[in-house]
Amino acid sequence: MEIWINPACSKCRSALSLLDAEGAEYTVRRYLEDVPSAEEIRAVLERLELEPWDITRTQEADAKELGLKEWAKDASTRERWITALAEHPRLIQRPIITADDGTALVARTEEAVREALSHGRS
Repeated sequence: MEIWINPACSKCRSALSLLDAEGAEYTVRRYLEDVPSAEEIRAVLERLELEPWDITRTQEADAKELGLKEWAKDASTRERWITALAEHPRLIQRPIITADDGTALVARTEEAVREALSHGRS
């Protein structure tokens, strides 16, 4: 499994601690340094079964600069949202865990991390 993190994020650090405590095997991706491409974001969204606006941190300064709260949330603007996430990775909700079974979760709670662990050990 892979976990997308920002090391400065307390939710990310908590998720890593739980993964370590459970002895999980995982790869860390510091997505602010190793920025996901638009194609990778599309693939993760498919695995999450979410839309780009569902994983966008709309309170970030970049979001306010872009005026994201005013953007439509529909099929016609989906690519615009994905491009914004690829160009401004700080907007991506974190942590995101992609499990070995093809699923993915936004793992902001202990329960979500445990669910990802259950998918990662199939």
